[in-house]
Amino acid sequence: METRTLGNTDIEITPLIFGTWQAGKKGWVGIEDQAVIEAMQAAFKAGITTFDTAEVYGDGYSEELVGKALAGVRDRVILATKVFANHLKADQVIEACEGSLGRLQTEVIDLYQIHWPSGSFKSEIVPIGETMEALNQLKQQGKIRAIGVSNFSKTQLQEAMQYGRIDSLQPPYSLFWRGVEAELQPYCVEHNITILAYSALGQGLLTGKFGPHHQFPKDDIRSKNKLFQPPLYAKAQAALAQLKPIADRHHTTLGNLALAWLMAQPQTTAIVGARNGEQAQENARAVEVTLSAADLAEIDAISRTVTDHLDDNPVMWTFNV
Repeated sequence: METRTLGNTDIEITPLIFGTWQAGKKGWVGIEDQAVIEAMQAAFKAGITTFDTAEVYGDGYSEELVGKALAGVRDRVILATKVFANHLKADQVIEACEGSLGRLQTEVIDLYQIHWPSGSFKSEIVPIGETMEALNQLKQQGKIRAIGVSNFSKTQLQEAMQYGRIDSLQPPYSLFWRGVEAELQPYCVEHNITILAYSALGQGLLTGKFGPHHQFPKDDIRSKNKLFQPPLYAKAQAALAQLKPIADRHHTTLGNLALAWLMAQPQTTAIVGARNGEQAQENARAVEVTLSAADLAEIDAISRTVTDHLDDNPVMWTFNV
């Protein structure tokens, strides 16, 4: 699989990144440890060498599984993780990083990201300069190689950039969730900041595997996802029906069509998770799909039948941030 350079660094990442929120189990149902470990290993064998996790996913459990799954190939993978909004004081950042290093079984984290801005989820407000000072210190010590942010607005990203180099932004971004394109994407293109798009398949919606009346259990995070609520869900189903002939034309799945479209966007890579090895192998085939300008325009028009009905709130779920 061809790689792309992360921001202004010398780090080479794959355009498809394996996401591991589900490995932490919290917020997900039906996840089996061994199956997720096998999914990570299958993704690596299929050419995906970049893996994204976070300390908050299952309170460190996701990081532990990533460390376990990839211990034998650490020198051939790029590991990205995140520090949560409640650990943004300088000493907390240092402590959180040490915890992540231990769980990931590594001496260096390739990309260390601020998961949510200070103040999110009722966390204490910490000046971004203090957080960035700690991250810069970790970078100088060789414990992290690059700094990224997640769920930041353009204003927050600009402020962080005043205190050090930011090489990546991780926002929610998919065919059905395109708020990043308004202000953030142009800024990232201008400043050579790589976009790591999370929920790249709309938490599975873009695979087309959920029927018109699907209901998630209350302990599944997707039960709070706005895209799965009326009237958006019906609009999404109608859009998927229109996308299906394009996927068929390219001899690919709906999900891989959506991933191919995303990877074709400026400065953008796609994070996608998997529950088992078969899913991981299938996702990896998305890099083989080549879309023409006409394809991209057609997909764009269908996408807007959903995204034109979204509000301006950048958060995909109905929980309090």
